[in-house]
Amino acid sequence: MNKLALALLAVLHLGVVQAQTVGSGSSLLGQDSTNRVITTAVPFLGITPDARAAALGDAGVASSPDANSAYWNSAKLVFIDKDYGVSASYTPWLGKIINDMYIFYLSGFYRIDRRQVVAMSMKYFDLGEVQFNQGPDPADLLGRYNPREFAFDVTYSRLLTEHISIGGALRYIHSNLTGYLSTNAFDASPGNSVAVDMGFYYTKPYTWKNSSLSLGATITNLGGKISYSDQNNADFLPTNLRIGGAYKLEVGPLNTFTFLLDFNKLMVPSVKETPPPSMLSGVFGSFSDAPGGFSEEMREITTSLGVEYWYNDTFSGRLGYFYEAKDKGDRKYLTFGVGARVEKFGLDIAYLVPTNKRENALAETLRFTAYMTFMKKVKEEAPTDQ
Repeated sequence: MNKLALALLAVLHLGVVQAQTVGSGSSLLGQDSTNRVITTAVPFLGITPDARAAALGDAGVASSPDANSAYWNSAKLVFIDKDYGVSASYTPWLGKIINDMYIFYLSGFYRIDRRQVVAMSMKYFDLGEVQFNQGPDPADLLGRYNPREFAFDVTYSRLLTEHISIGGALRYIHSNLTGYLSTNAFDASPGNSVAVDMGFYYTKPYTWKNSSLSLGATITNLGGKISYSDQNNADFLPTNLRIGGAYKLEVGPLNTFTFLLDFNKLMVPSVKETPPPSMLSGVFGSFSDAPGGFSEEMREITTSLGVEYWYNDTFSGRLGYFYEAKDKGDRKYLTFGVGARVEKFGLDIAYLVPTNKRENALAETLRFTAYMTFMKKVKEEAPTDQ
């Protein structure tokens, strides 16, 4: 754990965390001559929280709505076929070598009426207890601390037409990696910020094999920079643009397949500049600032593929694949999982296997999501006297 503590201290000293390499085994301490990985603060915001999407290669912007839609696309929530529900997800982090790091995600939704749904959610990242020190001698020990980060969201989803919806979320972000650690090199304090999400969702059924086509688009984590010392060392949030689609069809009366495809791009500067651009300048400039031009901009887009099978809307199997360009993080992994629904209750499980012979923080660990959904009770009218 001392290695982790030293890495965290170095991250704070440099004022940067690599968003795309938290699961790839790459260095946390910045770019080198062999890669052009984009860097942001609070990368935990981009880690898939629920086991269903995790088993689909991290595809979820246009998947069928569920209690975790507040994370993937706030606009989907209004299409959920239940009135209220709650979901809880648990993801071990670095589970192969450490047993006290994990991500916990809790989400709940409530239907106001046919056209409106609200939701609340919380994402919590516990980095376990670490020993901080500034040198090899016992006198250099700075104490023990439990780094942690969390985000709290409030989400609103509204139906515009029978096939189109929009949504938005307001997010508070808190990141406390060292407490209020102070050394001769720097003073560290927790980082805080506020961000918003915006989502669009389209879905339309077709008579052929009771199929349906869904399209989704979101911009997430659009907000002010975050700093662990002063605003001169503030870093971008992992603002994301995600677009994708899902096609569902029935194969017989009991079997359904859904094919999903997502594209995702970080809307932050490709390289660090001095002085750094403003938040809005960095976001809008992120589509044209790559040193390698258009071809490098295209390499900054990650791809998620997924296939979901349901038998009698009760048992499911899932398979997915995630791809990222080699010089942009080189994350490549296969995912799979299963799910089950029994009346109001459901359970999903996911597993990840790297395909590029590189370590991954989520490799060889099981991820779980349990959820409950309900319909409102309809009051029975009292019989009238004849």
